Amino acid sequence: MALKRGSSGAALQRNRSGWCRVPVVILLFFAIFSPLLFLIGRSIHTTTIIDSNGIQTGTNLQSTDWRERLAMQHIKSIFSKEVIDTITANIDDMGPWSLDFFRNNTVSSSWKVMGLANSDKNKLNQIVTNIEQETPQVKPENFTTDGSPRFPDTPEKSARRKLREKRREKRAAELVHQDDEAIVKLENAAIERSKAVDSSVLGKYSIWRRENDNENSDSTVRLMRDQMIMARVYASIAKMKNKLDLHQDLLARLKESQHALGEANADADLSRSAPEKIKAMGQVLSKAREQLYGCQLVTRKLRTMLQSADEQVRSLKKQSTFLSQLAAKTIPNGIHCLSMRLTISYFLLPPEKRRFPRSENLENPNLFHYALFSDNVLAASVVVNSTIMNAKEPEKHVFHLVTDKLNFGAMNMWFLLNPPGKATIHVENVDDFKWLNSSYCPVLRQLESAAMKEYYFKADHPTSLSAGSSNMKYRNPKYLSMLNHLRFYLPQIYPKLDKILFLDDDIVVQKDLTGLWSVDLHGKVNGAVDTCGESFHRFDKYLNFSNPFISRNFDPNACGWAYGMNVFDLKEWKKRDITGIYHMWQNRNENRELWKLGTLPPGLITFYGLTHSLNKSWHVLGLGYNPSINRGEIENAAVVHYNGNMKPWLELAMTRYRSYWTKYIKYNHPYMRSCNISE
Repeated sequence: MALKRGSSGAALQRNRSGWCRVPVVILLFFAIFSPLLFLIGRSIHTTTIIDSNGIQTGTNLQSTDWRERLAMQHIKSIFSKEVIDTITANIDDMGPWSLDFFRNNTVSSSWKVMGLANSDKNKLNQIVTNIEQETPQVKPENFTTDGSPRFPDTPEKSARRKLREKRREKRAAELVHQDDEAIVKLENAAIERSKAVDSSVLGKYSIWRRENDNENSDSTVRLMRDQMIMARVYASIAKMKNKLDLHQDLLARLKESQHALGEANADADLSRSAPEKIKAMGQVLSKAREQLYGCQLVTRKLRTMLQSADEQVRSLKKQSTFLSQLAAKTIPNGIHCLSMRLTISYFLLPPEKRRFPRSENLENPNLFHYALFSDNVLAASVVVNSTIMNAKEPEKHVFHLVTDKLNFGAMNMWFLLNPPGKATIHVENVDDFKWLNSSYCPVLRQLESAAMKEYYFKADHPTSLSAGSSNMKYRNPKYLSMLNHLRFYLPQIYPKLDKILFLDDDIVVQKDLTGLWSVDLHGKVNGAVDTCGESFHRFDKYLNFSNPFISRNFDPNACGWAYGMNVFDLKEWKKRDITGIYHMWQNRNENRELWKLGTLPPGLITFYGLTHSLNKSWHVLGLGYNPSINRGEIENAAVVHYNGNMKPWLELAMTRYRSYWTKYIKYNHPYMRSCNISE
């Protein structure tokens, strides 16, 4: 506060006598040492002090000359006469000061400004101490409560001081208010950002990739990236201000830096030319800063770039979703080649060689029966091979495969050439199920309806990669195939069986599964592993609880469960008419108001309250989308499931999990080699 008062006095004196002509160094000195010098200057003038009784008492020139002589004796040894004269001539309007204030406030940072040595600083401090000790004490009644002497102010000075105080108070209040607003804005922005961030490992893009192992890149890489950002900003401003030479120079350096940076994520990965490029870029940026820098303009450009980058990220995420969905639906050329070659070979066989042995086991309820519905020959072969290789009694296992007309020949031929040991296998064509027609099956009727065709092939047809990503998941062709819906008709397909184990074609069996037939389902129809977490895979994730039919009949927090490995009690199924329940709900969802397309939501509804939870070690999920599954859980699981888009037969499969699947494939088979299918 004392420094401000001294500065105000200097300002008033500058208005009166042309103080602005005084050199800058003297101004700095005057602001710093004004408390001490005030005492010197004050000794020249006669001061009037009003005591508590209102009686004026004077201190004449003679009574204060000794103070001046004492101060000047020490000061002259440090400062020139010109400095002393200038300060003395311009000291009148500084206001009251005290030595206590000067001693209690550090001025260490100012010695460098004045160019004083440490010895000079110590000497001047000693001067202050000596003056304080030799100055007689003034009576307490001649001082204010804050220790400063009382001097009468003219009305003009008093008005100016009050005005300055009001301005300072107003400014301080404004700054406090602005700080509060800024803090609130920052807090709100942080909250919004935290909402947008998916802290789950599952949501982090490409977490298994190397560049995400160390998110904090090395300093040189960060410097180059910062330079490139500023180069883009200044290049845009230079073009806007028609400084084309500077614009071209910035673009050239930007291109060089991009080439030097490449794909580097650490200093060790940078090319040898990186330091030269950094230096060259720094020179151009310095030149651009001198010519173009404006705080508001640069801020505007950075904000625009940030918004543009955000839009690009969203667009790329949509494209990534679209492409991953598209890749998940495609069949690799090798598998397509394998299917075609097997189909040709099958239809060249005479009819008597197209039959499988041990057909008498197909309806024996005392054996272990599996249902597998697939149009992927390679995937089906892995399911069968892994199950038989880990079975204790392979001869007691019976596989019921159902495929479509296109893959019927290939599926038969593969297992005729590669029989599953002593196990029984049987392949059927879904088109041969004459009872499965639109008059009986609601989903088949819906799939053939004009509204469904409109949904799939006409309405909202995507014209770009990003446009079609939102509903891409629900437009998967597997939902148009009855193979995906046959799981709701198991008693109709296998009327003489009591129990059956349903398997998806994207699973691998690692242990003997015969223990599942002895699991007590406690009167339930379905035995499955639940997928509940704290708030993960519950009913409200799959069903529309804004619909009264759903909200009245189901608990939104009920646990979901997994298709892929399910034990079904077909006797209890028939008794409770599970297929009829499924038909009822499927009819209600003709307009897709209860759930989107798929088989898990209607499965959750149909088997609601009728599902027995199996031990999680029977079935581990997520190998098709989750990069952070514990390896111990995978190796101890009876069945591992590649649910998700990253199927093990696709190039986008996660390599860390692929070996669990590939070890059950015969890569040396002639058909595999001829179709270039390799590990």
